[in-house]
Amino acid sequence: MKIVLLIILLFSLISCGGGSSTASNIDDNNGLQNNPSITVENCISTNQVGLKKCDLLHDNRERFYYIYTPENLNSNQSIPVLFAFHGYGSSASRHMNYTNYMQIADENNFVVVYPQGATTPTLSAHWNVGGWTSKSTVKDIEFIETVINLIQDKIQIDQSRIYSSGMSNGGYMGYHLACNLSEKFAAIASVTGSMTTNTYDECDTRHPMPVLQIHGLLDYVVPYEGNSGSKSISDVIEYWINFNSCNPYPETFIKYDNYSLITYETYNSCINDVSVKLILHPTMGHTWPTIQSYNINASGEIWNFVSKYDLNGLIK
Repeated sequence: MKIVLLIILLFSLISCGGGSSTASNIDDNNGLQNNPSITVENCISTNQVGLKKCDLLHDNRERFYYIYTPENLNSNQSIPVLFAFHGYGSSASRHMNYTNYMQIADENNFVVVYPQGATTPTLSAHWNVGGWTSKSTVKDIEFIETVINLIQDKIQIDQSRIYSSGMSNGGYMGYHLACNLSEKFAAIASVTGSMTTNTYDECDTRHPMPVLQIHGLLDYVVPYEGNSGSKSISDVIEYWINFNSCNPYPETFIKYDNYSLITYETYNSCINDVSVKLILHPTMGHTWPTIQSYNINASGEIWNFVSKYDLNGLIK
């Protein structure tokens, strides 16, 4: 009888997890919150058809991103992903409004992701790119990698065609990703951004990287000549020309715009047939240019550039 009782007692302990060495110690939300490696995500639809807001806990911070999936998405074709990073102190929703990527996504069968930067006691919404954001402790590289993993769990994306675009601090973030998460990103585009000295000095890109930079000579927030926290645009372009082993003599196209000369310089003959491109406007300041404002459709230029490439270079 004692033996029977002992067997029953042992069975009860195992069933409750008390006697199992492999039982999970995370059984509620508090447990999840105490483990930064666990990601909790909740996506809800918005008033915009195809647009969802996804909240998650990452590194014990509440983060979120918007994801736009076209209604007519064709899963029989390659489904690329374009990340769109807002500027310092801005927001994902504001960036969404002026980039107008959704229509381009509808027409070209890709998904758009608008992540939201984090705030800290000393910094407004930002992307941690070193340099002038060096006081930040936000793990943005890991955050974006987590978002990519979450997206590919929901949608059969083409993992060789993930791209970055961004405005200002978001442009810095694109270069930071190109240097620190290049195994995920096939091409990047920066509008009014640059490389911080940290990103520039510590860059460790693992494959030839197509780069597009759109800048204005009258940008005094991120000066073309650079400053103590940023490399000059000419230094940035030269870096990527050298890294990609491009022909240092560009193909140049001049576009006339109300007595201004918009210069398009494209550096070709690079490894894997990638290219480096600079669009320079002589009278543009720190802004996202449109056809109506500066005779440049930044969003269209970005998609036309990055979409030609995958992780192996030019798509043949």
